[in-house]
Amino acid sequence: MDNSIKSVLEKQVQRTMDNLVKNNMMAFYVENKAQVVEKVAELIKEGELVAVGGSMTLFETGIIEHLRIGRYNFLDRYMDGLSRTQIEEIYRKSFFTDTYLTSTNAITEDGELYNVDGNGNRVAAMIYGPKSVIVVAGINKIVKNVDEAVERVRRVAAPANSIRLNKNTPCTKTGYCANCRTDDRICCTYTVFGQQREKNRIKVILVGESLGY
Repeated sequence: MDNSIKSVLEKQVQRTMDNLVKNNMMAFYVENKAQVVEKVAELIKEGELVAVGGSMTLFETGIIEHLRIGRYNFLDRYMDGLSRTQIEEIYRKSFFTDTYLTSTNAITEDGELYNVDGNGNRVAAMIYGPKSVIVVAGINKIVKNVDEAVERVRRVAAPANSIRLNKNTPCTKTGYCANCRTDDRICCTYTVFGQQREKNRIKVILVGESLGY
């Protein structure tokens, strides 16, 4: 990477991390996805009850595999053979976990997390319930402000996730959100996490790579 571009990115990351801290969230930075598991392991105690939100980033960084090693009591929503009823039960049990891991659809330079959910279980657990929330995100998720966060979801996250989930929505064909009224719509609940009342409950790990949607 060109050193000038690298310097600009480093300043953007630092602004974002500083403002996350101002908003009562912890902020960490690792250079690449290979370092994520080590950082996550520092933040979760052995034997803790742990759950995850839907996230490609958690798979890409090896976190899902790490949670399955037996060190934690992992409520694994991705376990083979689970029925829809069993998965929904895991969603509910996730509110009582020690740690909840997920990613985010966008992070503003003002230190805000922007997310759009279909079922709402992911953002609900991020908002309240688990004692600790760990958010892992690539630097591709950083945007200037909430307006850019909204646009990022409409142009990137929503179409990509709809395609991944084989949804019959207009965005799978056009690559851009049409604010559809289809039964397969995955954009149903919109949240902005600003300054938090419970300091350091949310911990954000920024990764110096492009990860997830």
